[in-house]
Amino acid sequence: MRRRIGLGRRGRGGTKLPALLREIAKFGAVGGLGLVVNFAVFNVCRALTSLSTLQCSVVGTGVAIVSNYLGYRYYTYRDRDKRGATREFTLFVVFSVASLVIENGGLFAALHWFGWDTALRDNLVKALGIALATAFRFWSYRTWVFRLAPAAEENA
Repeated sequence: MRRRIGLGRRGRGGTKLPALLREIAKFGAVGGLGLVVNFAVFNVCRALTSLSTLQCSVVGTGVAIVSNYLGYRYYTYRDRDKRGATREFTLFVVFSVASLVIENGGLFAALHWFGWDTALRDNLVKALGIALATAFRFWSYRTWVFRLAPAAEENA
């Protein structure tokens, strides 16, 4: 029997590469929908309200965070431990707020330090911030928020 090469979680061996690739694909699908929601709300808010660019970005990110939680809980990580729902949601919010800061920190710098404030630049800087925040989200959600059930963690 051939042994599959696995990538470990937190230094322990066990998770299979195909399982990790499926998880990344599901995470990307939910994140892609969140990306559409984020940019749509951001640009509609910029066009139809008197809120600042940064405020519109935070609103877009906030709406995407809510939609992403539902997608991650009920699609990407539906097989994960559901016993600590309050803990899970609290950690999700904490890490989401941290990613909101990562995502919008670059936009803040572009607007206030460099004076860049055009629709194209705002969207490009926001996209770069989203890319950085996505890497952080993937690591933090799979490591801390949507944890494996204790029995599954031992078998992994």
